[in-house]
Amino acid sequence: MTTTTVDETALQAFVLKAVDDLAAGYLGVMVSIGSRLGLYRALAESGPLTSAQLAGRTDCAERYLRDWLSSQAAAGYLDYHPADATFELRPEQALVLADESSAVYIPPAWNVPAAMWSDEAKALHAFRTGEGIAWGDHDPRLAHGTAAFYRNGYRASLTSQWLPAMDGVVAALERGIAVADVGSGHGHTTVLMAEAFPNSRFYGYDSHAPSVSEARRNARVAGVEERVSFAQVHADEYDLLGFGLICFFDSLHDMGDPVGALERAAKALTPDGALLLVEPNAADRLEDNLSVVAQTYYAASSMICAAHSLSDGGDLVLGAQAGPARLTEVLGAAGFTRVRIVAETPFNLVIEAKR
Repeated sequence: MTTTTVDETALQAFVLKAVDDLAAGYLGVMVSIGSRLGLYRALAESGPLTSAQLAGRTDCAERYLRDWLSSQAAAGYLDYHPADATFELRPEQALVLADESSAVYIPPAWNVPAAMWSDEAKALHAFRTGEGIAWGDHDPRLAHGTAAFYRNGYRASLTSQWLPAMDGVVAALERGIAVADVGSGHGHTTVLMAEAFPNSRFYGYDSHAPSVSEARRNARVAGVEERVSFAQVHADEYDLLGFGLICFFDSLHDMGDPVGALERAAKALTPDGALLLVEPNAADRLEDNLSVVAQTYYAASSMICAAHSLSDGGDLVLGAQAGPARLTEVLGAAGFTRVRIVAETPFNLVIEAKR
């Protein structure tokens, strides 16, 4: 038998790390409950409150709120004031937890791990067999959580930073061009661009029927449905209308044939048209991706992104951490000869490509 010497200090440190990660899972449920019941919003609007005062403002049971508030204080999500037994949501915390228009608003994102847990049996089967899991076969919370999480980040950056960073694209949009949003999901990016550029026409394409329906509803609510259309169609099957701009927002790496999707885009672009590719931020080597953000993306990739790509017949499964070198290679294989990174966030690489 081989005797292994265990470093007790290292063991205890790792146990504490594992418990900390476990606590984050518990916390996510509390965040979702707090958001859905309007607890954070009430705290943001009212200042420091006792559990009884919060109960009166939200029509919730005080005894439940007492432990909920305590969990939030223990996690550092609220400040606790012992002198008067009140709990306070600071402005910085409110931007993350209470302000639905904030670029850093995060509660809906907890729908994604909830959906992943719900789909565990499907994932176990997929891991053992190598089969895929289609986007539409996941718990519905996945689509809603993903759309809501990315929406505000796109709102903060897409029209104000990313499009202006591209060569001549804003001027073309202001004159009026046709724009395709491939893998448009709930249509938030399509609607954002339509609101900003009333002279252009926008087409959203997605293979997931419930997302297409939700996108059409979002366009109606925004009042842009006359200039925006959504169709349930595969990424390599939409009409070659002659687009001045074609966009892939965090969607290319989910596709079974990313090169084929990009080849379709190359054919559908006008001669002076541009491709906007937004993908999860990643370095090219695993050893340079050992971070909390990469941890999240790799986990999502194993259960969602790579799984859908495999269900879509994927031979080239990019995954959610492809990195700029591999993305450039894929773009080149599809006929794009001019590729450059025009913007970067902790979560996304923003790439412009032209033929």
